[in-house]
Amino acid sequence: MELPHPDRPPNSMPPPRLSIVIPAYNESARIEAALASVLACVDARSWDADILVVDDGSTDNTPAIVQQWMASHPRLHLIQNPGNRGKGYSVRNGLLQSSGDIVMFTDADLSAPIEEAERLIAAIDAGADVAIGSRWLDKQKQTVHQPLYRRFFGRCFNWVTRKVMGLPFKDTQCGFKAFKRDAAQTIFRLQTIERWGFDPEILFIARKLKYTIVEVPVTWGHDERSRISYLKDGTQMLKEMGQIRTNSVRGRYDEAIAAMKDTSKMVTAPVERVDHAEAS
Repeated sequence: MELPHPDRPPNSMPPPRLSIVIPAYNESARIEAALASVLACVDARSWDADILVVDDGSTDNTPAIVQQWMASHPRLHLIQNPGNRGKGYSVRNGLLQSSGDIVMFTDADLSAPIEEAERLIAAIDAGADVAIGSRWLDKQKQTVHQPLYRRFFGRCFNWVTRKVMGLPFKDTQCGFKAFKRDAAQTIFRLQTIERWGFDPEILFIARKLKYTIVEVPVTWGHDERSRISYLKDGTQMLKEMGQIRTNSVRGRYDEAIAAMKDTSKMVTAPVERVDHAEAS
């Protein structure tokens, strides 16, 4: 079931043109810098945008920090998941609650500077339904390179993804993607993978729905604090790709697409959204 938008009071602001979703789990060391950069960029470029931070059951003070910033930034919102569910779950819940005409997500480390969102927005404005940031279309845009072992495992995983999933993209895993809102509402209601392997699934679903997907080169710099483990998480992502293929062969995506004509059959767990009255 599609997540409902929170009730808006009579004097609330109208839906923005852009919604920016930031999934966050124990990000107290980085979230303030991320919020400062995103809010400064939105202000400097006069974007009509709101920002939704999705807290994935953090055990540190990430939610408290976001609530402090909310007190002086009415376009900043906090969504809290029911415990730790994974990045894929967080992105899905954030995008399904976004109200912008264009909705996007970016990692809390801002490895792709938020200013690069202009490239994704331009691709959407030019007719794309989905615009995905790519670290590999133009390697000269990489400002801080990954260690050699991460580049090796990353490229191997992407090669396997392209072969197993039939995805033609050079970079499926970059955490910097934008969607027309209608496309996001459809794609993410069909998503089943809740952790790191959700990126190939949403692209697989988008292609199945015949959405136009454009890969966009973006500036990107590796953050040494990245939490992904190519051994542990890479193995899990390979299992998840197998799950996606199994779902497809068994017709589960087709059944879900047909069921969307009756949205009561689509079940998405509710999330808790902290409003500004509670934050102040």
